[in-house]
Amino acid sequence: MRVALFTETFLPKVDGIVNTLVHLLDHLELRGHETLLFAPQGSPKFYGRTRVIEVPGFTFPLYPELQLAYPWYRGAIPQILDGFEPDVVHLLGPVACGLVGLRHARALGIPTISSYHTDLPGFAQRWGLSALSRPLWSALRAVHNQTERTLAPSVTTQDTLVANGFDNVEVWTRGVDTALFNPGRRSPQWRERLTNGNPDAPLLLYVGRLSKEKRVDWLRPVMQALPNARLAVVGEGPFRAELEAMLPAERTVFTGYLHGEDLASAYASGDVFVFPGANETFGNVVLEAMSAGVPVVVPRSGGVLDFVRHGETGMLFDTDDPSSLVQAVVRLAREEVLWQRLRAESRRVALSRSWAETLDELVACYYEVAGIRRQRRLRRAA
Repeated sequence: MRVALFTETFLPKVDGIVNTLVHLLDHLELRGHETLLFAPQGSPKFYGRTRVIEVPGFTFPLYPELQLAYPWYRGAIPQILDGFEPDVVHLLGPVACGLVGLRHARALGIPTISSYHTDLPGFAQRWGLSALSRPLWSALRAVHNQTERTLAPSVTTQDTLVANGFDNVEVWTRGVDTALFNPGRRSPQWRERLTNGNPDAPLLLYVGRLSKEKRVDWLRPVMQALPNARLAVVGEGPFRAELEAMLPAERTVFTGYLHGEDLASAYASGDVFVFPGANETFGNVVLEAMSAGVPVVVPRSGGVLDFVRHGETGMLFDTDDPSSLVQAVVRLAREEVLWQRLRAESRRVALSRSWAETLDELVACYYEVAGIRRQRRLRRAA
């Protein structure tokens, strides 16, 4: 099978979409499928055997790390896409680059799949731009409803999309690399580093983008409630400087981005994973932490509800109540029996979610949608 993909973000940027996409490209290559990727400018020329075509664009003002493609761009894309002869086009989180792909795929009669990754209407509200929420839903709905399928990463997100008028919504969940992210990578050396030389102190961990909507600043009252705890913040983003000024400097370590075994060791060396963000459509980092055997504290909202059950596989806090977050973390940090039980259950949940299984389900969807093109050709021939 030949699959063309259009993405709004790619390497060297690191986020949940990129993490999912590189696993997908690796899997498609392993299964013998051919792929072509269209991504914003600044992306590498190749990923494995996949050729990457850059689409010119501009820096998104609200998030300088994000390069948005010009949605009206044409260039040589129609010729490249037609020459590749894809069976299906996959639009990942279509906003700008996805519009380029949708327009040219439709013109060439190629069936399309869209996958929903980012809760932009919810983020608009977090940014204080509530007036944009309804127009964003209208714009996203108009794009996704032109594709044969919209794939949601969780049942919770599927319900939200259906409630907002999205058609043909199915769930394509996410997996986790349980060999990489495992409790055996817990390391005295990493605890020394992440606690700034206090390895016996309780270690709280956050992994993700450092942007305002992630609400990492909610960790400040948590640290005040646990004066002996240490906090490791893994990631980068435009909110880092504010966080460095806000969180207790002597008890907080900012590592920047970590990758591969370094990231896996950081996860496994933590005691409690805290993720305050309320608008996650899935929560890759939460599942990675669980795979590493680290109990998680997450909001009672979003895609994490597909696999985090309060008091069984993690701790949930009331989504818009910072004091509820504090209470959940403090309880987990102080109740050893609860911590041990959640540690074991977290790993068990992760072991049931392999990347191979979830990506094979996506490939099956590709084959189903590719059949639409064959049916259209037969009808035209008839």
